[in-house]
Amino acid sequence: MKTLVSASILSADFGHLSDELSRAEASGCDMIHFDVMDGHFVPNISYGVPVLKSIRKYSGLPFDVHLMISDPGAYLEPFAKAGADGITFHLEATANPVVIIDKIHSLGLRAGVSIKPKTDVSLLYPLVGLMDMALIMTVEPGFGGQGFIPETLDKIKALREYSSDIDIEVDGGISDKTAHLVRDAGANILVSGSYLFRATDMASNCKLLKNN
Repeated sequence: MKTLVSASILSADFGHLSDELSRAEASGCDMIHFDVMDGHFVPNISYGVPVLKSIRKYSGLPFDVHLMISDPGAYLEPFAKAGADGITFHLEATANPVVIIDKIHSLGLRAGVSIKPKTDVSLLYPLVGLMDMALIMTVEPGFGGQGFIPETLDKIKALREYSSDIDIEVDGGISDKTAHLVRDAGANILVSGSYLFRATDMASNCKLLKNN
């Protein structure tokens, strides 16, 4: 599978966000990862619908929205209207993931389901064939710049063995030191923030994520 890179703007310079989006696109990134935190599901608050709506016009890349919030179903339509191309929600945040997946699809978007590092990956198996993408968190969600958790590689391998077709995204501690590990385990979409936006040469780092 072709490796895609999703640049997480949580690590971007928010004083020059339009420029940062342009830099990510020019550097070969394939998507923009948009982390939404509510201070409840995770112990931090990031940004929401108004920010996405305001920056949509500055990038032609797909916007990969990751909802780390307690009530994802309530915010699907607002994010769709603001310009999201895909929405990923956490399995731990809902008792009815199929309902959320169906709602995302009804809005014409790709649907992803994410799990935290301690959640059993087998809980995703019944959703294969319904969701478009699974997001395996390789750090605890809520803060950027954390260290990669090696044990999450087993989850990626298990899910890839279960399905050869599904997109598997990884998020957390992804750099040139860990990219080959997650790719070898079966991931094909790599989310990276600090490693890209704090790089002197983002294009070089993006290439390393895809080919290292």
